Amino acid sequence: MDIFEKLDARNTPLGQYSDVNEGYYMFPKLEGEIGPRMQFQGREVLNWSLNSYLGLANHPEIRKADAQAAADWGLAYPMGARIMSGNTKYHEQLEQELAEFTKREDAMLLNFGYQGVQSIIQALVDRKDVIVYDAESHACIIDGVYLHAGKRLVYKHNDVESLEKQLKRATKIAAETGGGILVITEGVFGMSGNVGPLKEVVALKEKYDFRVVIDDAHGFGVMGETGAGTDEYLGVQDQTDIYISTFAKSMASIGAFVSGPKKIIKYLRYSTRSQIFAKSLPMPLVIGNLKRLEMLKNSPQKQKLWEVVDALQNGLRERGFNLGSTKSPVTPVFLKAGLSEGDEGLSKEEQTRISMTEAGNLVHDLRERFNIFCSVVVFPIIPRGHILLRLIPTAAHTMEDVQETIDAFSEIAEKLKNKEYRQDGIAELMIEQEVGRH
Repeated sequence: MDIFEKLDARNTPLGQYSDVNEGYYMFPKLEGEIGPRMQFQGREVLNWSLNSYLGLANHPEIRKADAQAAADWGLAYPMGARIMSGNTKYHEQLEQELAEFTKREDAMLLNFGYQGVQSIIQALVDRKDVIVYDAESHACIIDGVYLHAGKRLVYKHNDVESLEKQLKRATKIAAETGGGILVITEGVFGMSGNVGPLKEVVALKEKYDFRVVIDDAHGFGVMGETGAGTDEYLGVQDQTDIYISTFAKSMASIGAFVSGPKKIIKYLRYSTRSQIFAKSLPMPLVIGNLKRLEMLKNSPQKQKLWEVVDALQNGLRERGFNLGSTKSPVTPVFLKAGLSEGDEGLSKEEQTRISMTEAGNLVHDLRERFNIFCSVVVFPIIPRGHILLRLIPTAAHTMEDVQETIDAFSEIAEKLKNKEYRQDGIAELMIEQEVGRH
C-alpha cells in the first residue's frame, strides 16, 4: 500500500471541515493593521480573536524597536544554535530580566512555546518517572506527555480530589520504579479561561513528593499585581517549580521562555533538544522582546485590559450568558445547540446534524450581519449539542466595542432559541461529513 493513499485531510478531526468554505470557517484571512478592527473578506469586522492582550502588537514604540533591530541586525544574526555559535549578550540579558520578573533564579529562551513545552517535558522525565497532568491541558502538553516513555496519569480538569487520587497511584508506581513524579497544569486554560488551582496543587506537596510545571501562556503579562503570572496572582510563586510561557500572547511576538531553579535551567540548556538542535532566536526578536518586557512591566495597559474584560464579562452575564468559571481575560460564551425544548427525543446523529447547522449559520450571521469575528468551537472538541464562542478582549478594545458585541450576542442568542439557525445551506457539507463520522 502506498502510505499516501490513506492520507486525506477530510479523515482528520479538523480536516473534516476543509471542504466547507476554506478561508471562511477554516484558515480565514484577517488583513490590515493588527487591532480590534480588521478586514475580513473585504469588510471591516470587530475582531475578538487577537491574543495581543496588552495591545502591544502595533504600539508605536514596539514598531520602532522592531524596525530598528531589523535594520541593525537583520534576520540572520546570530547564526547557528546557541550551544554552538548562536549565543549573544542580548539573549542572556532577556533571560536574566525574565528570571527576575517571574522571581526565579534563572530562565532560558525558547524559539516557540509549543515545541519548547514538548521538549522540556521530554528532558525532565525518563521511563522510571510518572507524569500527572490535567485532562484539559493544551495540545503542546498532551504531545509532550505522549512522548514520555514512562507512566502517565490524567486527572479531571481542575479537580484536586482527582489529582490526589492520581498522586496516590503515582507514588506507588514511583516507589516500584525508583522514579519521581511530575505534575503539569496550566495557569490559565486558554479555551475556558479557568485558572488552575495552584494553591491546592502545591499544598499537596506536604503529603506527596512531586514537582510542578506550569504552562502559563494566557496568564503571563495579565495575571497578578505586576503581570508576572497566575502563580503571582494566587500567591504561590515561591512554591511552584518550573514556569513556562510564550511571547505570542501578551507580548505579541514570537518565542517563549522557561524559568526556575538555576540548577534545573542549566540542565535544560544542555538537554532540551528543540533548542540544542535549532537555530537561535533571531536578534530582532530578542531586542523586540526586551522592549516588550520593559513596556509590560511599566505600562498602564494591564488596568485598561481588565476594564474591558470586566465590562465584557459582566455585561454578557447580565444578559444571561453562560461564561463558565473564567477568572481571566479569556471569555468563553457557551451556547446550547441541537437540543432545546421539544428535542429531547432526537437521536445523537440528529442532534449533531442540527447543532452543526446552527453553528455554521450563527457564525455566518455574526460575520455577515453584525460584522463581528470571533473563534468558534463545536463537537467533537466540546460536548455534543453545544457551541463555544471564544472572545479575547484586549486593552485596545473600547467600551463601544463591548456594547456592540453584547447587543449582537443577545440577538443571535434569541435567534438560536427560536430555532432560526436550523435551515440547511451554509454548513450542509460540514454536517454530512460530521454525521457520517459520529
